Amino acid sequence: MLSFENDYSAGAHPKLLQALCEENLVSQPGYGEDEYCRRAAEKIRAACAAPEAELRFLVGGTQTNQIVIASLLRSYEGVLSAVTGHVNGHEAGAIEYSGHKVLTLPQHEGKIDAKELRDWLETYFSDEAYEHMVRPGMVYLSYPTEYGSLYRRAELEAIAAVCREYHLPLFIDGARLGYGLMSREAELSLPELAALCDVFTIGGTKVGALCGEAVVFPKGNAPEHFTSIIKQHGGLLAKGRLLGLQFDALFTDGLYFAAAKNAIDKAERLKAIFQARGIPFFLASPTNQQFVVMPDELLPRLSEKLRFSVWEKADEGHTVLRFCTSWATTDADLDALEEILGAL
Repeated sequence: MLSFENDYSAGAHPKLLQALCEENLVSQPGYGEDEYCRRAAEKIRAACAAPEAELRFLVGGTQTNQIVIASLLRSYEGVLSAVTGHVNGHEAGAIEYSGHKVLTLPQHEGKIDAKELRDWLETYFSDEAYEHMVRPGMVYLSYPTEYGSLYRRAELEAIAAVCREYHLPLFIDGARLGYGLMSREAELSLPELAALCDVFTIGGTKVGALCGEAVVFPKGNAPEHFTSIIKQHGGLLAKGRLLGLQFDALFTDGLYFAAAKNAIDKAERLKAIFQARGIPFFLASPTNQQFVVMPDELLPRLSEKLRFSVWEKADEGHTVLRFCTSWATTDADLDALEEILGAL
């Protein structure tokens, strides 16, 4: 079965597996105190041009989002997010389970707007009864968004300015960060993104690792006792070396960026395949997630040979499907896709 269902269906980049095998019998301290985590952290600090950055390595995206948000919010605070934000729509209530409400903002192809953010905050603080409501404690966004879209530099700068004005930390979920940075339409480098936010993540799970997310506090601004908070939430991995080794390999000789570029290159060819057959796109995505509109009558036949994500209804007779490329997508995969679509 040919799969474009997501960008984490494959295992791990061979260079990561090689590193894990080579270091398998080397004894190391636990809980992220090993030399691999230290080495990976130094390489990520250099890549971010953030020498003071504090880093922790966690296993998965939902766990990471919950821990970061819970660690930065007071008990009476919530997190502002686009209504389509991952923490609102696809975390099974993990944020709410930690005791914090997700406060939703309108979305524009997955993005929030700085003016609407400011309007929301002005409305909140102008209400005489605001002390009786959930207080906004931080702003969450993802890069790329759930729709594969990217914030322009000016858009992110404007959001960051509102966050500074209201003393709200800005959290950027980078589960697919590599694919955003390597997009042909990207306006932000990794150091520029790091400078604009208070905390962000570098996703490994979707960009070549077996598992793993790096949490980066670029200004050395991790919450006090952050390691204890991680452990309290069940996120402190005894064999932290497994995460450190993978990120050490990903940030050696530009592997993270090369792996991400493969997905972008293959996504461009994937787009051309759909365009050549007159299959319309739901929106213009410059990253590895592509959304096409297909007649419902074709879905059973497509499902016989292809895995994809059913995203949402476009209209009564059409459905939006998501096709993802990844670090592991090959030209042979796209040749096969072209053949399947040609036979419809």
